[in-house]
Amino acid sequence: MRFSQRRHHLLAATGLVAALALTATSCDSGDDSASDKPGSAASRTADRDGDGIPDVLADKLKEHGIDVDGWKDGGWKDWDKDKWLSEAKDFANPVIEGLWDAERMRGAGDPAKTVSAQDASADQGVSDPVPAPVEATAEKTPYHENAGTVGKIFFDSPEGSMVCSGTVVSDVNHPGKSNLVWTAGHCVHAGSGGGWYRNIVFVPAYNDLGRSEEELAAGAAAEEIAPFGQWWADWAATSDEWIAGGSEEGGAGAAYDYAVLHVKPESGDKSLEETVGAALDVDFSAPSVSEVDAMGAWGYPAAPPYNGLTMFRCIDKPGRLSLDPSLPTMYRIGCTMTGGSSGGGWFRMAGSEPRLVSNTSIGPADNTWLAGPRLGDGAKELYGEMSTSYGGQ
Repeated sequence: MRFSQRRHHLLAATGLVAALALTATSCDSGDDSASDKPGSAASRTADRDGDGIPDVLADKLKEHGIDVDGWKDGGWKDWDKDKWLSEAKDFANPVIEGLWDAERMRGAGDPAKTVSAQDASADQGVSDPVPAPVEATAEKTPYHENAGTVGKIFFDSPEGSMVCSGTVVSDVNHPGKSNLVWTAGHCVHAGSGGGWYRNIVFVPAYNDLGRSEEELAAGAAAEEIAPFGQWWADWAATSDEWIAGGSEEGGAGAAYDYAVLHVKPESGDKSLEETVGAALDVDFSAPSVSEVDAMGAWGYPAAPPYNGLTMFRCIDKPGRLSLDPSLPTMYRIGCTMTGGSSGGGWFRMAGSEPRLVSNTSIGPADNTWLAGPRLGDGAKELYGEMSTSYGGQ
């Protein structure tokens, strides 16, 4: 009975996330003379030829022998190793207007690695007993009122169009005007031997009314499919450990499987937080499982028996999962969500407000539990760099 009460408390508070009134404060631009310095926001967004692609991004593509116009006309489909940008500094994601129409979004699948068939026999040392499955519950509609900070991430990979989940998070250096989205590392980068995915777009509160596939195919209104519009990632960051050790089964990078996107609207000039109406703070204290009564995971599961069109949630008391004694322990909860839910935020209550404390990373073949990384100093440093370097754009 006590556990049921905790679940209700978390659900009630998280259901009000989109309604939280986060005070928007003006950002001091500081010394105007800094705008023309290398590495400044102005230099990163400068567009000499007016083609809508920042010069720094166009130059980066050219370094790899990629023509910007050709890229936008379909050249991005060339996944030749020499053209699959892999280093942390190589991220490039030019806006291609109209690429993600309703049909293309509906047809995107779940990447096999989203919730992979992780071998639970790899548990060592400090893993707690496998949790009992928790049946995922459909989120209440409209999503923009109940979980507007949660959304769906679309991207292209060598295997085709794929999906993940993500969460609008606050920007400590730009309060009330965040353009940051938290997700999993494997939703933006393939890990060891691979590179950055392409055409990465975040759609908060996707399919706002939870329409069926038949209803969407019949022609749902654009504002129902993407009530807050489409937000293109103009920069992404994931951990060095994921880039070096991530794999389709999670691998050595699973415990570091997190990422931050800086996004911009396909049209308009308001920030993501102002548009959605809220953003969640991130908890980088990596609390022990003994400190947390319950964690909730939100996302858009796409692998059967789900179809990726509906937002679901699971609430459970977390346990520990250790894949190897040399790696940080991960959180684990019972949950039946499948591929497509990866990257979706895990929340816990801090006083009367929810905080993002992890994200979905891996799970077993029978879809009975999910595991996510503990967000500590490394994750905080990644977030801080993104906020400092790109948050003001």
